[in-house]
Amino acid sequence: MKNAEKTDNKRKLKRAYSPSEILKMKKKVISLGRDFDAAFGAIEKTGVVFIWANSGNGKSSFVMQFCKALCKFGNVVYNSLEEGVSLTMQNTLKRFGMRECNRLFLLIDGENKEDLSERLLRHKSADFVVIDSFQYFQMSYIQYLKFKELHSDKMLIFVSHADGKSPAGRAAKSVMFDATLKIWIEGYRAFSKGRFIGEKGYYDIWYAQAKKYWGES
Repeated sequence: MKNAEKTDNKRKLKRAYSPSEILKMKKKVISLGRDFDAAFGAIEKTGVVFIWANSGNGKSSFVMQFCKALCKFGNVVYNSLEEGVSLTMQNTLKRFGMRECNRLFLLIDGENKEDLSERLLRHKSADFVVIDSFQYFQMSYIQYLKFKELHSDKMLIFVSHADGKSPAGRAAKSVMFDATLKIWIEGYRAFSKGRFIGEKGYYDIWYAQAKKYWGES
């Protein structure tokens, strides 16, 4: 009787994999182009990307360039919580020729957690999701973990304010540590701080200004 009780009380554990089994697994990997690859290498199509920077360093420009590259591999939805459909957003879209993406890129004028989650659960919803910004989204770390699990078939891209060289706020810092691709932006240069690092390790958002900021000839 005691043995039967022990069997019934056993928790179901997750499967353990051998190195051979893991290496045989086929992952959905995308290559965003030479300059992106030099910074980040080929990246998984799903997972969490966390981008943070202080104001005036080229963060918005990088995010738009990143989105345009992603449009080659699927649909991008951009949840614009800070700028909405303002004139500054219009100017950014024009500057980077986002009209070329047609309906592969869609911008939402600020959607809350519940509505965005519902949108992403719909049939043929976007493959890539930008949340700008994490602070305006007002998400706790626990809510983030649930959101990530619910939408594990997407690439979730969080854009964050910075406090010095760290993300602003405890929840943002925790998400940054959890993210597979962490991108710190400073002086018009995007640095890979995560698990995907290319040969160069950084991407120049604005080449001339980046060279000037970093004192390179």
